[in-house]
Amino acid sequence: MQHKLRAKMIEVCDKKIAAKGPSVGLSFYAFFANKNDNPRLLMEAATWWIETQQLDHFEKATKIKNLLIPIHLNN
Repeated sequence: MQHKLRAKMIEVCDKKIAAKGPSVGLSFYAFFANKNDNPRLLMEAATWWIETQQLDHFEKATKIKNLLIPIHLNN
């Protein structure tokens, strides 16, 4: 996964947690605008979410962030 996408996902998780608390849930669509202006990046996020991590449609933002941080720090 691209570094830029990981950083964006962590940023969105942080904002959602700050606004709604640690139990807030989100889907991989939360990382994108309502329009599909970058289908490759959307598919990259979807592949990581669905195939690699085998996550449900909605997951807690804290769980997503915890999955992303080790990857983010290593790259």
